[in-house]
Amino acid sequence: MQKLSHIDNGKQFDWGLASENYAKYRDIYPAEFYQKLIGLGLCVKGQSVLDLGTGTGVLPRNMYQFGAKFVGADISENQIKQAIKLSKSSGLDIDYVVTSAETFDFPDKTFDVVTACQCFMYFDKSIALPKIHRVLKENGHFVILFMAWLPFEDEIAKTSEDMVLKYNPAWTGGGLRRYELETPEWLGNMFEVANTITYDIKVPFTRETWHGRIKACRGIGASSLSSEEIAAWEREHKSYMESLPETFDILHYATVMDLRAK
Repeated sequence: MQKLSHIDNGKQFDWGLASENYAKYRDIYPAEFYQKLIGLGLCVKGQSVLDLGTGTGVLPRNMYQFGAKFVGADISENQIKQAIKLSKSSGLDIDYVVTSAETFDFPDKTFDVVTACQCFMYFDKSIALPKIHRVLKENGHFVILFMAWLPFEDEIAKTSEDMVLKYNPAWTGGGLRRYELETPEWLGNMFEVANTITYDIKVPFTRETWHGRIKACRGIGASSLSSEEIAAWEREHKSYMESLPETFDILHYATVMDLRAK
């Protein structure tokens, strides 16, 4: 079963601890990110979609305009509360449920698409994958999305990473380099690779939104650091922000793995 608190290199973290900052600062994906799904004919009008690990409902809220009927699921009650609040304030008819990728309960063949954005690494594949396969309609799609900054090519990202590691050396969320998507060993007889996409993308930030984005990561806001440690990090990082232009782009790398149910 997926636990509410996860372990990052020996230290616990809980996304629910960062829900307010997550809601405010983690809705960062540019339009191009969502257009990749639309280009594959996924999450569009006439389809029903289950978004696992939905967090504050970033994916359903941004893709609502394309007409699919979304259900967002997340193990954190705090995250779901923020998702409901944000959706209602924008007049979006999205259903949300507090449940994990290992414990959700929907009838067989309910969804055309299941998505997992920025969260698949936390799933227990041996439990989650058969459940995902069961709730997908015939030839349905399971789509795994991921986007992360490139610290070895972006100076701002590298400096911010180093400051997180100074206060939380156990954090393993940084250090990403480009990688090629390969056919996973865990597909079994349930899925086949339909499409893979990798691309660079520049994400715009202000000093405030980049600071908030870093604070909402699992190395700081969602971590087990004390309030004093977080405050010390915040003072140092805000001081660094003052040395930067008011607006800037951060280079990211994004991937899409589109799996078709057999």
